[in-house]
Amino acid sequence: MKNKKFNVRALTVTAVMGALSTVLMMIEFSIPIMPAFIKLDFSELPALITGFAYGPLWGIAVCFIKNFIHVFVSTTGAIGEVSNFVLGAVFVGVAAIIYKKKKNKKWALLSCVISSAVMAVFSVFSNYFVVYPLYIKVLGMTEGMILGMYQAILPSVDNLFEAIAIFNLPFNFVKMMIVSLMCFAIYKRISPVLKKQ
Repeated sequence: MKNKKFNVRALTVTAVMGALSTVLMMIEFSIPIMPAFIKLDFSELPALITGFAYGPLWGIAVCFIKNFIHVFVSTTGAIGEVSNFVLGAVFVGVAAIIYKKKKNKKWALLSCVISSAVMAVFSVFSNYFVVYPLYIKVLGMTEGMILGMYQAILPSVDNLFEAIAIFNLPFNFVKMMIVSLMCFAIYKRISPVLKKQ
């Protein structure tokens, strides 16, 4: 009976967090030092909170919900949403798995640093080998067009892989660390409410 109550609460919280995450995904900001198509949002925050509270699968479910809903207003033919889901799942999944081992501040911080780094490095390869080739094939863009958006900011960039490593990697790491710090600021306060039986 206790597990049933827990699952109902976890499902309810996941649904609410998915809705909140969707709203946060709509609130995005352009960064002057980044190409226009790369924007900053904090939609992984509800997913990370959920992952810490209930485990990695619940957090990943929040990532799925927000991207599934966002597909209906997509300007990328769902490519951006699939990429966002995969990267969010890597970040939240790794963080929640590590935090599950030892639930204290030290391990929470360690989990966020490691997951931010893993996701940032993963994003370089996923963008170069999967996402950008899909943009080229599905949306009719060319590699030169994509590279040109990076070169408009840093003309010395020679190739697309270098551009992704210079721009996307640190951007994703910093973005996830900001999300992590936001989580640190509020998690302990809302954790009793999330887990209340």
